[in-house]
Amino acid sequence: MTTLEFLIMGLATYRITRLIIRDELLARPRNFFWKKFPPEKSLLGYLLTCPWCISIWVASILQISSIINPEATYVVEIIFALSAIAGLLTAHEER
Repeated sequence: MTTLEFLIMGLATYRITRLIIRDELLARPRNFFWKKFPPEKSLLGYLLTCPWCISIWVASILQISSIINPEATYVVEIIFALSAIAGLLTAHEER
């Protein structure tokens, strides 16, 4: 794995993790899950509040996927990495 591929996978991991844990797009399934598994009472529910916990699984899935189908995984990683860069830059814009 090259340094560039490593950075792309890292940014993709960050973006997918944020999508799962915080973004409004997945709020409905996340809230449904939290009703069944409250984060304060369930380790499984806590998993969806912990970026460190989820990022391990996201990175693992990306790595396994890159072994199975590197071309398709790279396309997905690029899309999420570019989204991560755009989001990070937007967060630092002057308002």
